Amino acid sequence: MKQFVVGVMATAVLVSMASTAMAQTKTFNVQMRVETGTVESIEAASRTITLKKPDGTVVTVVAGPDVKRFEEVKVGDKVTARYYENVVLRLKQPGEPDVDTAAKSTTPSQQVLPGGTKAKQRTITATITAIDMNAPSISFTGPNGWKYSSPVEQKERLAKVKVGDKVDIVWTEALLVSLERAK
Repeated sequence: MKQFVVGVMATAVLVSMASTAMAQTKTFNVQMRVETGTVESIEAASRTITLKKPDGTVVTVVAGPDVKRFEEVKVGDKVTARYYENVVLRLKQPGEPDVDTAAKSTTPSQQVLPGGTKAKQRTITATITAIDMNAPSISFTGPNGWKYSSPVEQKERLAKVKVGDKVDIVWTEALLVSLERAK
């Protein structure tokens, strides 16, 4: 089974910008989360799998059509999902063109048991619309009415940017799913 996490999109944008002389890139929110569960039941017709996590929580997921080898998943199998996420910001130089791109990729496992990797990356140019030094926080707007506000942990970094500055924000997510047979 390759992917079964639905609706994963978490972003935490904290601002850190370069000196005014040249653009600099800053990586934030590098996260890695690992979830495990044991297959409790499988409903083949609806491609539904019920997983029981180590804490006893039961989660039901639907394996979409991109999940190959679904029929090989068995009750008692242990599923491990590793989720990675990071956010990169780069202060744009005046005159640089705006960007708004997205890419997705799915790679099945070449292992004996089902598994695989699914990744997506979104890059947008956003404009700083507000800076609150008291909070401290920053707000952005981007394409298609996108708006985002975030607290900033390092207040001194806000002094390096101003309302109207543009930044490229790159979100990258990857989900690696593996299966282990029950012993």
